[in-house]
Amino acid sequence: MGTTPESPPSKPSGDTPGTGWFRELGPRGRRAFYGAFGGYGLDSYDFQVLPLSLAAITSYFALSGGEAGLLTTVTLVVSGLGGVLAGILADRIGRVRTLMLTVAVYAVFTLLCGFAPNYETLLVLRAFQGLGFGGEWAVGAILVAEYTSSRYRGRTVAVVQSSWAVGWACAVLAYTLVFALVDESLAWRVLFWTGALPGLLLLYVRRRVEDAPAAERQRRARGGAGTLRRILAPPHRRTTLYAALMSTGVQGGYYTLATWVPSYLKTERGLSVVGTGGYLFLLISGAFTGYLTGGHLTDRLGRRANIALFAVFSAVAIVSYTLVPEGADTLVLLLGFPLGFCTSAIFSGFGAFLSELYPTELRGTGQGFTYNVGRAVGAVFPSLVGFLSDGWGLAGALTFGALGYALAVAALFGLPETRGRSLT
Repeated sequence: MGTTPESPPSKPSGDTPGTGWFRELGPRGRRAFYGAFGGYGLDSYDFQVLPLSLAAITSYFALSGGEAGLLTTVTLVVSGLGGVLAGILADRIGRVRTLMLTVAVYAVFTLLCGFAPNYETLLVLRAFQGLGFGGEWAVGAILVAEYTSSRYRGRTVAVVQSSWAVGWACAVLAYTLVFALVDESLAWRVLFWTGALPGLLLLYVRRRVEDAPAAERQRRARGGAGTLRRILAPPHRRTTLYAALMSTGVQGGYYTLATWVPSYLKTERGLSVVGTGGYLFLLISGAFTGYLTGGHLTDRLGRRANIALFAVFSAVAIVSYTLVPEGADTLVLLLGFPLGFCTSAIFSGFGAFLSELYPTELRGTGQGFTYNVGRAVGAVFPSLVGFLSDGWGLAGALTFGALGYALAVAALFGLPETRGRSLT
């Protein structure tokens, strides 16, 4: 598939434990890292304002559980299209240009969501927000991966992935503050308006970030013409189908959690806005730690082993979380950390793994397609939970998300181990 094993680079002089990955990037790579980290963190922020506001939006527009879940599902389904388009553009016009485009789209439409006069308009605007949201991660992960050797690639891209937890934490902080100061009927709009902040990142990316020179030369030399036809034809077809299936399972489980846990804590556990924020911060702390830990493990154990290990742990964690008896809120608090840890650590190897599955001229298309088709199909899970919650209760319906992780483990049997592959 255009990749060959790579010998581990020698350790830089003066390197200290835990910093080798950052030193290796060099000045250009570090600027790319900052741009990708900021882009994905703000991507997370703009996504999370919907789940955090979902209870208020449901009340404001008098929505059913299914209609509320559809807001997340349409975001994720359209993000599949956005991710595929961004992947193709990344192979045709470069990683940095495409990164800027995705950030601009998700920032503008998150802002506009705050002005939605009715449910139907909000649904359409959220769909357009998904176009930018879907493309940012794949492009940013590839940009950083192409600056990194195989020795550190897993943990380096995992640190970028950890910015999801940072953006999530910022969204929870903003949610707690805004909903404490502003009436709920207006607060959800204010929270969406803050989603315009990512536009400031564009100034930095435009001036300071550039594609990895070696990868860019190779992309241009080979035509830089990634197409869906090529990744769906031999010899890439099997890889593409199994990678998309793996992404579907992992993201189906994760977005079930991300969409419904805030509402679950508020409606079924009876927590206040401030109480919900406190619980979520522990969940997010687990997520941040999980991203970093998973990054080290994916370099040590391999990409497939890391994903399989945390798929099992994630399924157990999400079921355990919803089976806590009424009144045992302290136990819910304590279980939040392992839940966030496991469901985030599984993503740590994704950026490196999907980047290593394809040659340079198809890398954007391949990663954009597999990650985001998985996200789009996995988006069915939050809607199903919404519909099931009307009869099963939200706690019972949430256990459906555990099935996604079983699907991911099954898909791994069709994928090769890629640890040690060079991207140039």
